[in-house]
Amino acid sequence: MVLFNVSRVETTPFDGQKPGTSGLRKKVKVFVQPHYLHNFVQSTFNALTVEKVRGATLVVSGDGRYFSKEAIQIITKMSAANGVRRVWIGQNGLLSTPAVSAVIRERVGADGSRATGAFILTASHNPGGPHEDFGIKYNMENGGPAPEGITDKIYENTTTINEYLIASDLPDVDITTTGVTSFTGPEGPFDVEVFDSASDYIKLMKSIFDFESIRKLLSSPKFTFCYDALHGVGGAYAKSIFVDELGAQESSLLNCTPKEDFGGGHPDPNLTYAKELVARMGLGKSEPQDDPPEFGAASDGDADRNMILGKRFFVTPSDSVAIIAANAVEAIPYFSAGLKGVARSMPTSAALDVVAKHLNLKFFEVPTGWKFFGNLMDAGLCSVCGEESFGTGSDHIREKDGIWAVLAWLSILAYKNKDKLEDKLVTVEDIVRQHWATYGRHYYTRYDYENVDAGAAKELMAYLVKLQSSLSEVNQYANFSILTLF
Repeated sequence: MVLFNVSRVETTPFDGQKPGTSGLRKKVKVFVQPHYLHNFVQSTFNALTVEKVRGATLVVSGDGRYFSKEAIQIITKMSAANGVRRVWIGQNGLLSTPAVSAVIRERVGADGSRATGAFILTASHNPGGPHEDFGIKYNMENGGPAPEGITDKIYENTTTINEYLIASDLPDVDITTTGVTSFTGPEGPFDVEVFDSASDYIKLMKSIFDFESIRKLLSSPKFTFCYDALHGVGGAYAKSIFVDELGAQESSLLNCTPKEDFGGGHPDPNLTYAKELVARMGLGKSEPQDDPPEFGAASDGDADRNMILGKRFFVTPSDSVAIIAANAVEAIPYFSAGLKGVARSMPTSAALDVVAKHLNLKFFEVPTGWKFFGNLMDAGLCSVCGEESFGTGSDHIREKDGIWAVLAWLSILAYKNKDKLEDKLVTVEDIVRQHWATYGRHYYTRYDYENVDAGAAKELMAYLVKLQSSLSEVNQYANFSILTLF
C-alpha cells in the first residue's frame, strides 16, 4: 500500500471563476495556468458540507477532451488530501454526463459504498483541443448539477482562496485499466477504482426500454439506422448498445471513436455541425443520397444532447420532447404506469404544453438550466422534460440524456411498427406529421451567436433588463412597427 503526504499550497484568486448553469468553461490555456484548476476544485470542496467530502466517494470523469487526463490526476490527488475515502473513474477517464448521473444514483461499490457527488470534466457541445475549450462542474448526490446555493458558494470561495490541499507525492493512477489502487495517507486509506465506463449505464437503459422490441425493429431489412457520436464520449457506449445489445450493423455508427479534439470538429448535434450525418440522411446541400437511412441521430461531446432525423426529415427538439411525452406510456415500459408530469425550458416551443393539456398532465415551464428540471423530478412532479437546445431527458437520472432520447425514439418506432415490419414502415416523418394533425404544429426560431464578446453581451442584457421597467412603451413601439409593415 503506497503512502502519501498532504501539502498546503499557497495560491491567489483568479478573476472570472464563476460557474454558469453548466459549470465553469474556459479555454484550455486558462485552465493550464498554475493553480487555476486547483483553486476551483478546492473552492468546491470548501463549499460542500464536511460529510460530503471526508470519507466520501466521488466520481471523477468526463468526455475525454484535451486536458482531461491531467485534470483527473490533479483532482484525484486533491481528493485524497481533502479526506475523500475513494474516487471512481471511468476507464480511460470517459463517462458521459448522463452516465455520471446514473453512476451516482445507481452504482454500489464492492464494499457497499455509493457516490455522493462528482467532478464532471466537459465543455459540453463546444470544441476541444489545445486551443479550444475545457470545463468542469460538480454534481450532487441526486446525480444533478449543483444548485445555485452551492455554485454561489464556490464562486465566493474562488474570490478569497489563499491555499489548497494536494497529495503531491501520490503517484499518477493508470486510468486505462480497470481495477482498484489503494493508498494510505494521514487520515487513513484512500482508494481509486477505475471501472468500465458503459456497464452501469447500459444496465439502466435496459431497465427502461424494451430492448427486444428495438432489436426486432433494427433486424428488419426495411429499417436502416445511423448514429453519429461526433467523436464525443457517446462513442464509448455506441457499439455496446446499438451493435452488441440491439444488433445494429457496425457500419451504422459514425465518428464513434472518442477523441481529445473531437476529430477537429464541433461536437454540437445540429444541422450545422453534424455535417456527415446530415448528408447521409439526405438533408445536405450537396447531391442528395439515393436512399438515406430511415432513422438518424447524433449526440454531442458529453452525450447529453441529441438530434433526431428521419429520412430527409428534421425533428425539432421542441417537437421531439412533445412526441416522446405523447407516446411514452404506450412505447416505453418505464412509463407504463403513467407520467407524473412534463416540463420544458422557457425558450422551448409550446408543443409540449398542448400534449400536457390533452393528456391531463401536470405541466411546468422552467428557466434555462437542467437543475430546475431536477428540482421537479426530486419532488415527484416530472417524468419527461426537454429544451430547444437539443436536450431531452426523464427522471431516470438528473441530467439530459442524448442516448436515452435516441432509444426513446427507437422505442416509439418499434411500437408503431410492431405489426408492420412486413409491410410499409411507419416512418419518423409519419409520426411527426400525425402528431401535428393531433396536437397542431408549433413554430419557433433559434439563433446561435458564437464567440460573442462577453462584455458586449452583458451590456446588451443589462439594457434589456432596463427596458423591462418600461414594457408598455416597448410594446407600444412593437405594435406600431408591426402595423407599419402592413
